[in-house]
Amino acid sequence: MAERRTAYLDCTAGVAGDMLLGALLDAGADLAAVRTAVGSLGVPGLDVTVEQTRRCGLRCARAVVTTPAAGQPTRGLAEVLAVIEAARLGAAAARVAAGTFRLLADAEAAVHGIPAERVHFHEVGAADALADVVGTAVAAEQLGLLADDALLTCSALAAGGGTARAGHGTIPIPAPAVLRIVADRGLPLTGGDLPGERTTPTGAALVATLATPGPLPSMTVEAVGSGAGHQDGPERPNITRLVVGRRSGSGSAPGPVPAEPVTVVETTVDDLGPELWPGVLLAVRAAGAWDCWTTATVGRHGRPGQVLTALCAEQVRPVVVDALFRHSTTLGVRWALWQRTTLPRIAVPVSVGPPGAEQEITVKVAAGPGGQQTAKPELADAERVARALGWPVRRVCEAALSAYHRDHPAGALAPRDGRSSHE
Repeated sequence: MAERRTAYLDCTAGVAGDMLLGALLDAGADLAAVRTAVGSLGVPGLDVTVEQTRRCGLRCARAVVTTPAAGQPTRGLAEVLAVIEAARLGAAAARVAAGTFRLLADAEAAVHGIPAERVHFHEVGAADALADVVGTAVAAEQLGLLADDALLTCSALAAGGGTARAGHGTIPIPAPAVLRIVADRGLPLTGGDLPGERTTPTGAALVATLATPGPLPSMTVEAVGSGAGHQDGPERPNITRLVVGRRSGSGSAPGPVPAEPVTVVETTVDDLGPELWPGVLLAVRAAGAWDCWTTATVGRHGRPGQVLTALCAEQVRPVVVDALFRHSTTLGVRWALWQRTTLPRIAVPVSVGPPGAEQEITVKVAAGPGGQQTAKPELADAERVARALGWPVRRVCEAALSAYHRDHPAGALAPRDGRSSHE
């Protein structure tokens, strides 16, 4: 009976690009293969090494990226993708690296209110981030975690707290781009009771591209890797852990993820013009809500109104509440802690359009009990691609589903494991 590569990513103390790369190397990924791939990016002097260190007395590996002494150019999405395309990478690793930077660009674009094509990456577009992302993709491929039938789940991501310096000045933690990524990809986020920035945008984007939220799977453990962060405080080890093993292919079909807490935020508004509601919903999602919507209601004086409901992690609830007060006319907001169960789901990028003018669109894939899968193109992506190609949105959605089923005839989530193909 076939055994499938299985792994669990423990991000309860946070995750950054170099921490994830260190965990993969510590778990047995080939450093030589990573260095060769990073060297093929065409950035002179860019290299990756690994050193053994300790965090809170625990041994772990720290991935060290050396960069050129001279300053690097500020790169946009097109420049980053061109560097990745020209590098000597396997097909799966190249897709993961490109998908990670596209996710970062989309998050930054949403945060700053500009098209993704105009995003300049600053920190995440620097040479060291290129090495982190490409190195992580190659290391994951080395461990067999990019195989179609592999299973990689992840814990909630520890956000941390306080403020951090960024290209646009001092920003609150979690960083706005981190909130956007976890909201768009349905990743659980927790404060983690830790000071400082514990999850970076690059770390969140890599986890979103590689893993599916879920508990530690049943497996025969073969290796454990610990990747060190830059901090070493007394409260707990600043590490990202990776547990790698194998599980039998005879497991049950994918079903709902165990119940997890979710904060439900609501407000009732009866004096806001209908043309202003789209902006309110956009602001609430930008604040970190996983989802939000309105429901028509009639108030006590017979006045028509709307009940706005938002789902979010408790960590970001104050930011969501602030957005409601700022962008609507409400005088009060209520919230409660609920429990929810979700199906395993991933986002799979596919290309549509004529040769030489292809556009990427995300297809959301979910697996239910019995292994039945559903696939649906992301509407916002479809609208963007429709504008770029001059096609109707309906035609873009049909082409995306056709491309998805062509590239994944058996489905992107393994029927027995609920695992993605990492695309």
